[in-house]
Amino acid sequence: MFRTSGEEHEKARQGSLEMLRTIEEHALGDKKFFGGESVGMVDIALGWIAYWLEVIEEIVGVKLLEAESFPRLHSWKKNFKEVSEIKENLPDRDKMFVFFKHLREFLLSY
Repeated sequence: MFRTSGEEHEKARQGSLEMLRTIEEHALGDKKFFGGESVGMVDIALGWIAYWLEVIEEIVGVKLLEAESFPRLHSWKKNFKEVSEIKENLPDRDKMFVFFKHLREFLLSY
């Protein structure tokens, strides 16, 4: 979705929603984190969803991770970003926005 426009963009959006739906339905259950009550490797591997996805959604102009559609992932995202080790090491959002915006413009120019 980040590297597409037009009809390809919509296909990519649908694919992204399907991926999020699969995670929502099969991976989290009623747990706070993917492994239970504390952050584990799966949480770290999927951590981009908690922070980077918001920036990408804003740049692309599409909201994917809505609380109504993905309540478990939405709750996980909030929990993940509140863990002190994660919170203290998140990159600067404004710098990420500028970087990804320029990257998307570059990728779409080809």
